[in-house]
Amino acid sequence: MREARTLGEGAATQAGPLKVLVAEDEALIRLDLVEMLTAEGYEVVGEAADGQSAVDLAVSLRPNLVIMDVKMPVRDGIDAAWEIAKGRIAPVVILTAFSQREMVERARDAGALAYLLKPFTQADLAPAIELAVSRFEELVALEKEVLTLHERLEARKIVDQAKGLLMETHKLTEAQAFKWLQRSAMDRRESMKAVAETVIATLNNKNPDGAEPLAELGEQAARKQRPRKRFPADAPRPSSDQ
Repeated sequence: MREARTLGEGAATQAGPLKVLVAEDEALIRLDLVEMLTAEGYEVVGEAADGQSAVDLAVSLRPNLVIMDVKMPVRDGIDAAWEIAKGRIAPVVILTAFSQREMVERARDAGALAYLLKPFTQADLAPAIELAVSRFEELVALEKEVLTLHERLEARKIVDQAKGLLMETHKLTEAQAFKWLQRSAMDRRESMKAVAETVIATLNNKNPDGAEPLAELGEQAARKQRPRKRFPADAPRPSSDQ
């Protein structure tokens, strides 16, 4: 069962499967997608056959995630994704054909946080969903820390750089690296930007004082059994006196 996590305003806070809204105008593809999601442990709470219905259902159902086809009647998927992303209702995963690279870029600009290429398989779902949810959590967390758009963009760049270093050095997924940064920020009572700056300095050998917790992180990462496994609950935490 894919557990729900506390995301933004539209996230469920109780324990339970991740709640997904599926928006796809082709009935057969929509049916296949719903069956795949259910088999993977997600709960499909709504289905939409056009973009406007997808927005309306997202507002009323407040799912943890929306999977949306890029080309939809009434209101296209990109415009609908923009509306959902603007309201921080839920992360959006876009469905698109392989040849539609320009569409992928437009969807990203509209606020979609991950995409799936058609034809996709059941095994493709979880990585895309985890990526979208992780990026959405990051956006919400950064928006709580900083007020101005310029500050958010600057903080996002620093956090992305730190995530990249953690992923490369300790073989973490993007979601695991973000979770480590988020948990460390909470434990140290610092902003994620401040923790990210410490990580960057540490892994660039500019701040040896921070090496110990990151070394412990590397040992923990080496023990993980599956690439898609959620970040362990006992992940190492930097002590507050560092």
